[in-house]
Amino acid sequence: MDQHPRPVPTLNSESSGTGDWPARAADLVDTLVSLLRDKTVRPLTLVARAIVFGVIVFAAAVTTVTLVSIALVRVLTIYAFSGRVWAADFLIGAVFVAIGAIAWTLRSDRGATRSTK
Repeated sequence: MDQHPRPVPTLNSESSGTGDWPARAADLVDTLVSLLRDKTVRPLTLVARAIVFGVIVFAAAVTTVTLVSIALVRVLTIYAFSGRVWAADFLIGAVFVAIGAIAWTLRSDRGATRSTK
């Protein structure tokens, strides 16, 4: 993105002849279109990219957590609990509940920031 905008030509500037105004008008339109693009399209493109990449990262994270959980349950079932699936499920569930409890205690209290009347 250009940090220094180009000077905007005007139609009423002095010129050597009257036949030059179509070129100056075209330059003015070109400058205004590029200014509009710099002020609107580029920021919207950055926001759209951030949203798309955020969705991709979120989907990859959910997939990874799911596959790791499944693999961990299978490994625990076979090697730690001798075929007792309920024990592996209980242990993995307890880990997720503990993570949720920690996240719950670290949350911000939205009611405390509002003024009470």
